[in-house]
Amino acid sequence: MSDTARADLRRFITAKYPAIELTDDQDIFALGFVNSLFAMELVMFVEKTFGTQIPNDELRLDHFRSVNAMVQLVHRLNAPTSQASNA
Repeated sequence: MSDTARADLRRFITAKYPAIELTDDQDIFALGFVNSLFAMELVMFVEKTFGTQIPNDELRLDHFRSVNAMVQLVHRLNAPTSQASNA
């Protein structure tokens, strides 16, 4: 899934900003083209595309700074839990 996730994320970002040459480890916020609206679009894209909900404690810029960071977030959120629920 990581190759697919990586490709989907790159395609989404470059569709919005076709003039950039983006590597998977570049900080998209440091590049200066990402604003708060696009950050929210990224969150919604990740949730919809990868069938997950991002908990509030995971909504940190560090998790969205690069394609690699977002792929790691998707893997972490979609990983099966190893602990049983206490409910």
